[in-house]
Parts: sequence; structure tokens; C-alpha cells
Amino acid sequence: MEDQLLESIAYVLPAVVTGVVAYYMFNGFIKHQDSEKKLALLVQKKKDSLPIKLQAYERMLLFCERVNPVKMLIRIKPLSDETDEYLQLLLANIEQEFEHNLVQQIYVSNDTWLAVVAAKSAITNKLKQVAENSNSANDLRQNVLIDYTKTLPPTETAISFIKNEVRKLL
Repeated sequence: MEDQLLESIAYVLPAVVTGVVAYYMFNGFIKHQDSEKKLALLVQKKKDSLPIKLQAYERMLLFCERVNPVKMLIRIKPLSDETDEYLQLLLANIEQEFEHNLVQQIYVSNDTWLAVVAAKSAITNKLKQVAENSNSANDLRQNVLIDYTKTLPPTETAISFIKNEVRKLL
């Protein structure tokens, strides 16, 4: 009886060891295959989303160019000589451009979005500040142009930030 038991163990033990080894090998193989599939899906997802992200960064850069105070003052002429009317026209233009690009925040980094919003706010505040000391719409234009010949517009900082973000993406 003991001989039969030892003989059975002698046959069963190699089969159990082989089964355990096969289980771990197949388990490792399946995990490796799953991780490769996940990696391939991630690469494909990034490949598909890159053009959308790049387009969003392009739109943010275009927004910054369009609300650059120097370029905006050249593009938007005063309708009357009233300072307040011209200021409201400029501010409305900035808000319209901003609202047109509002959805792009989904595709750009949070830091980029904050840089663009900060540039918009700085320009709006500067226009309001300069308008307080201006006597006419043309005076406002001249004062803003003079002010921004001395300092770099905040949009240039945002544009620089956007370019760095795009370099990281590529």
C-alpha cells in the first residue's frame, strides 16, 4: 500500500510541478499581451488626439495675436472720438475673441489656459487704466501704443508659453 502511494506521488508530483510552471508561464504571457495591447491603444489614442491638441494650441496662439494691443489698435479704428466708446469697442472685441476660443481649454494644458487668461486680463486692465488718463479715442490709441513700446505685451509671454508647450507635445 505504501509502495502504491509512493508510486502515485512519483507520477503526480511531476505533473503538478509541470502544471504550476505552465500556469505561471501562460499567466505571464497573457499579462504581457494585455500590457502590449494597452500600450498600442494608448499610442493610437495619442496619435489620434495630437492633431486636435495642436489645432487648439494654434487657436490659442491666434487669439493672443489678435488681442495683442498694438495689433488690435491698428486693426480696430475708433468709430467716434469718445474714449469710453472706443474702450468698449476694444473690450468687446477681446471678449468676442475669447468666447470664440473658450472651448479650446479642453485640449490645452491647464498652465497654458491660465497663461492665456492672464494675458487677456492684463490687457483688459491696462486698456482700462490708460483710458482713464486719455482725453479722446486717438489719445487712447497713442497712449497704449507708447506704453507697449516700453514694455512687452502680456500676449508675448503667453505666446512663448504656448510654443514651449507645443515643443513638449512634439
